[in-house]
Amino acid sequence: MTDTTANREWKKGSTELLVLSLVEGRPRHGYEIAKLIQARSQGALRFHAASLYPLLYRLERKGLIEGRWVEKAGQRRRRCYTLTLAGRNRLAEQRRGWRAFIRAVGRVARVAHA
Repeated sequence: MTDTTANREWKKGSTELLVLSLVEGRPRHGYEIAKLIQARSQGALRFHAASLYPLLYRLERKGLIEGRWVEKAGQRRRRCYTLTLAGRNRLAEQRRGWRAFIRAVGRVARVAHA
C-alpha cells in the first residue's frame, strides 16, 4: 500500500466522524464543511464539496443529521445540516472508538499521539 493509498483509506474511514464533528456546534453547508476540514487539518485533508454530498445525503437518510434549505438575500439557496440526537449519540460513539484506535495503533507502532 502506497502512502497515497493509505492516506485515502484513512480519510475514507474518518469522513463521517469529521462531518458529524463539524455540524455538532452549528448548522453548516457542504462547501463550508469541506473548507473547514481543509483549514483545520492545515491542508492535510481535502474534500471537494461535491464529494461530500453523497455522504451528507446518506447521513440524513440515517437520521444522524437534518438538512434544511436556507436562503439569504443576494446569495443562492443552500442546504444546511444540523446534528440530530441520534447523530450526537453516533458522534460520541465514534469519538470513543477513534480514541481507542489511536491508542492501540500508537502502542503497536510506538508512535506518540497528540
